[in-house]
Amino acid sequence: MPPMPVANRAQEPSTWQKRIMGAMMGGGVGLTIGFIFGSYSILRSGAGPRGFLATLSQYMLSSAATFSFFLAIGSVIRNDALLPPHMEAARLQLLPPLVRSKAEGAMLVRARWDAERARRTAA
Repeated sequence: MPPMPVANRAQEPSTWQKRIMGAMMGGGVGLTIGFIFGSYSILRSGAGPRGFLATLSQYMLSSAATFSFFLAIGSVIRNDALLPPHMEAARLQLLPPLVRSKAEGAMLVRARWDAERARRTAA
């Protein structure tokens, strides 16, 4: 008898796919922000010599390009981990916290001072 088939699990998107998704989301956000700020700027100070549509499209496209560039980079940086996300979460939960209380910090500083004083007197 053949072995039972392994359940199909959805694979995590690759770094390239996450970069594309970040760029698309950034483009959408940038177009929206560009439309809002471009419309406000045109209503406030006029369209200028190029006209309404050219000025608004310039606002929208420059904003979309900027947002999509930075969101694509952010998606890749966020994805750039050595451990899978569930293992990273477990690691963060099981390690002791890096933030210490004032009393613990004071005890560590005092111990360092005592060790330094002992080294100076021994020399």
